[in-house]
Amino acid sequence: MLQSVHDAVRRLVAIGRGFHARGWALGTSGNFSAVVSRRPLELAITASGVAKGNLQPSHILRCDARGNVIGRTALKPSAETRLHLEVVRLRQAGAVLHTHSVWSTILSDACASDRGLAIEGYEMLKGLQGISSHEHREWVPIIENDQDMPRLARQVALTLRQHEDVHGFLLRRHGLYTWGRTLDEAERHVEILEFLLEVEGRRHGRLENP
Repeated sequence: MLQSVHDAVRRLVAIGRGFHARGWALGTSGNFSAVVSRRPLELAITASGVAKGNLQPSHILRCDARGNVIGRTALKPSAETRLHLEVVRLRQAGAVLHTHSVWSTILSDACASDRGLAIEGYEMLKGLQGISSHEHREWVPIIENDQDMPRLARQVALTLRQHEDVHGFLLRRHGLYTWGRTLDEAERHVEILEFLLEVEGRRHGRLENP
């Protein structure tokens, strides 16, 4: 069931502030969206260049299926709106969340030559939608970052078609994208994947302990 625009805005603000507090969306990094209409497709999405620690309802915009803003505002939607739209289209997602944590940034670079990393054997994997065993092997693809958003969106679409069972992907030296049928599910996927990325990073000594 889709959320109302009001509820989506309220939840996106809370999620953005919460992720900032946990170090997953510092400064103006990160972008978050929720589907508020399917026909026609409409997203509530964070504006570009706003600090997530002070996210306000006025920073959440409405966009159509082409990423164009609905209504009057001086703000612009996230530069990565096209990526959200591809995920929504190919995964029938109800929400897409993008974080910029230290661990996702480190591992997206350290494992780039493998074009992804495998995470398996952890109980926390059972928090991902459809996963019922710690023996699950989750593949997290890594995509080269690109400032050409149409081209990057095409690469995201290609990756999602090649890996139909993934719950998220990494942009190299950039961060994590994940999604869910609802905002609650997408938020849970961020928590699960960020936890697992930190575990993998620490286990392999990607960063010295403080």
